[in-house]
Amino acid sequence: MIPNWLIRRNRIKAAPRVDTRKLSLQVLAIDWRSLAHRFALVLCICACLGALAWACNRPLRVIAMDGNFQRVSAVDIEKVVTPYLNTGFMTVDLAGIEQAVESLPWVDHARVRRQWPVGVHVSVTEQTAVARWGDSGLLNMRGELFVRTATHVPAELPRLSGPAGSESLVAQRFLLVDTRMQEAGLRVAALRLDDRGAWEMDLDNGVTVRLGRRDVDARTDRFIRTAAGVIAHHVSEVTYVDMRYSNGFAIGWRTAGATIPAAAKSDDSGPEDAGTHG
Repeated sequence: MIPNWLIRRNRIKAAPRVDTRKLSLQVLAIDWRSLAHRFALVLCICACLGALAWACNRPLRVIAMDGNFQRVSAVDIEKVVTPYLNTGFMTVDLAGIEQAVESLPWVDHARVRRQWPVGVHVSVTEQTAVARWGDSGLLNMRGELFVRTATHVPAELPRLSGPAGSESLVAQRFLLVDTRMQEAGLRVAALRLDDRGAWEMDLDNGVTVRLGRRDVDARTDRFIRTAAGVIAHHVSEVTYVDMRYSNGFAIGWRTAGATIPAAAKSDDSGPEDAGTHG
């Protein structure tokens, strides 16, 4: 009788052998085929994306513009935009175009966007001049000197002046003072700040108001409350009103010996900061 352990051993030895070489070759062949399919798919997608990019990035040919063009020329805008058209629709430098357009005189702000399929659209906001600076400069609402030498300066604009770098300070003072003067029925024609820091303004009626260096706001209020009413009926006879007194003001008359209204007399022997004016 054959022992059981020998039967089990024979059964193990009799198990069929697997050809691992054929199996590995079959597995290898399947991996390469799958990889080839995936590679072909990637190439197809890349080709489609490349074709789409080429179609979207065609060279630019059109420059569209809008804005209330009074001082800005469409020709000047086209001239600064044209160098940026060498690139494509998708790669054009929109920020660079905006900076180039805003560098033009009288351009306050520019906004640039793509316009399908081969153009850019430029929207321009022009500067608004609220005052002259010196002889030929122009200031905007922010007190910025945006044109230093204007070929045409509107005569109706008020004239501001002051030391170099004081443009914004003088413009802010003008906007504040002119608003208050208009409430009193007056207009400021000129405002000056001298090298010593003293303020002086000319009204559109020809009267000069000297405000000095100190308490400018308080002196402006005092002029509106008292002096403006005093000179209202004598405008043609008054050359200046000096507000540099603590308790009153002085009036300069065009005609020697003219009568000074009692309300205009000052209790002081002279203005507090008279040294600021000759």
